[in-house]
Amino acid sequence: MRAVVAVLGALLLGGCATPPPASAPPVTVVTFGDSVPAGTACHCTPFPDLYARMVSPAADSVNLSEAGATSADVRRTLSGAHARDAVRRATVVLVMAGANDVAAALDDDDPYAAPVAEVGRNVTAVLRSVHDLRPGVPVLVFGYWNVVEDGVAAGNDASRRAAAVAATAACDQALREAAAAAGATYVDTLPVFKGGTGTGDPTSLLAADGDHPNAAGHEAIASAAYAAAH
Repeated sequence: MRAVVAVLGALLLGGCATPPPASAPPVTVVTFGDSVPAGTACHCTPFPDLYARMVSPAADSVNLSEAGATSADVRRTLSGAHARDAVRRATVVLVMAGANDVAAALDDDDPYAAPVAEVGRNVTAVLRSVHDLRPGVPVLVFGYWNVVEDGVAAGNDASRRAAAVAATAACDQALREAAAAAGATYVDTLPVFKGGTGTGDPTSLLAADGDHPNAAGHEAIASAAYAAAH
């Protein structure tokens, strides 16, 4: 009789046990952008992948960035089925585009107001598409420390440096405004590379071409992104 009671007690206790918690959905970081998030000239892990590891060691990083991409290219990428499917399962979306638009105008000595306006329109459209595909998903929009080469690789042409600073500031403002309008988080990389004054030497964070981050630079961007979003 005692054995029967023990068995019944065990069954009753087992029936009242708390079920195991449901496992959280996997973290998926989806990135759109140019050669910076693509990791060009670095031969290292680019910042989107580093950021994904900071968010979750098991995160999936879907990096759809391409070297040479303009903001219009990123907008076109997002119209593709693969990109749209990636956004639909995204936990967070990263966007970094616009430098190539503005750099082309700067190199040709053309006014960069029109390219900057185009960056604003295209990134706004990208953010709108992301919202439509994945309402409520957190989005990080990254600015630039320079739209062209910087540090020792930039040389000593004062007028060229001044023009680059002005063009970068205009591009970043367009990106900042697009992010604010969409409720996205803007990540300012200027202090990351050039300090609080925005005038420091970023050479130690740049690859040999002076145009792209090295491994330390990518780690710094990833850390800034994490700090901005968490």
